[in-house]
Amino acid sequence: MHDTHASLVADYRRNGFVVGIPVFSTTESAALRAQVEALEADHAAGAGGHDLGQFFRVNGHVVIPLLADLARRPEILETVEAVLGPNLLAWSVELFIKEPGSAKTVSWHQDITYWGMGETDDEVTAWIALSDVSITAGCMRFLPGSHRGGIADHHDTFDADNLLSRGQSIAGVDEAQAVHGPLAPGEMSLHHGRCFHASGANGSDDRRIGLAIRYGTPEVRNHAPGRDWAMPVRGEVPAGGWDCIAGPRGLFHPADLALYDRILAGQAATLAEGAQQGVDLYSGGTAQ
Repeated sequence: MHDTHASLVADYRRNGFVVGIPVFSTTESAALRAQVEALEADHAAGAGGHDLGQFFRVNGHVVIPLLADLARRPEILETVEAVLGPNLLAWSVELFIKEPGSAKTVSWHQDITYWGMGETDDEVTAWIALSDVSITAGCMRFLPGSHRGGIADHHDTFDADNLLSRGQSIAGVDEAQAVHGPLAPGEMSLHHGRCFHASGANGSDDRRIGLAIRYGTPEVRNHAPGRDWAMPVRGEVPAGGWDCIAGPRGLFHPADLALYDRILAGQAATLAEGAQQGVDLYSGGTAQ
């Protein structure tokens, strides 16, 4: 728990992550979970030729108003602004769900390996728990200070129980140095894209539901190839390299589904050029 933004930012700069930031009340986080599960019940077939899991894992804010609205919430942005500054864009909004008793895990990795953004510091992932994300439920664990190095080598394991697309993993991580990041419903963690992190199986009897919002500043694309799409959420966008989107017209609106496909194709080309190890984000991508 942090008394001030200054102490939170200091911890983030030192460790590459912070955990336990209160964002939503227990009541509101339960209501948000109910909205997510209503989407699952009502739109199980997906839309526009994509299944619902695709939208949950990649660019859901383009076609799902709930996810776009959450990325704009001032309760989240106040803390993110303290870390990144006043001009903020939401690059991706994703849902990560592990079913109760699931053996699925996520190996040690760095997010930014796959983003085509180079080794920038101008980004952060805000991860908000919509259920009890305990150690038993497979919360994230982090390696303090690992963000201060560059992008590490990842090797492919193709483990069937690894949620990463190729089971890619950083070898030689000292688990004894790892710090667990459990979150109560409505709490948030922040982590740097170069911070080594992983998560375990969900050994609890409830779903483990998390919302991940990838925020960046306009300057990200000053040192990255090509262009990319993002949704401005605070301040202004004074730098080039971004194609800005306003958010969805409605749930799975046809025009937004067409935009979604254009973004998917454009990002696939950019990320294929910028990523290491030939990782294909859209065959599974990164997970927390």
